[in-house]
Amino acid sequence: MAICELSGKKPIVKNLVSHSNVKTKTQVLPNVQQKKLYSSILKEFISLKLATSTIRSVEHVGGLDKFILNQDPQVLSARAAKILNRIKNKIKG
Repeated sequence: MAICELSGKKPIVKNLVSHSNVKTKTQVLPNVQQKKLYSSILKEFISLKLATSTIRSVEHVGGLDKFILNQDPQVLSARAAKILNRIKNKIKG
């Protein structure tokens, strides 16, 4: 299943409504891409599955480190939560 590891975006179910008002259920998938982002704090590239809208948001905020530190930990995937903990530990000491 296509799920963004930083924003938690996942497929949604919606109805396509025809002119005759017939409702057909369809599934809409987010545009998820495999992307390598550079962490300036960890000084390494990190590979994540991200939605394209999340990639734009990361670039707008100013990088992976700033974005992941401001993100709600409950939204992050397990891999992203580990990266967040590594970044926090590197900042502390």
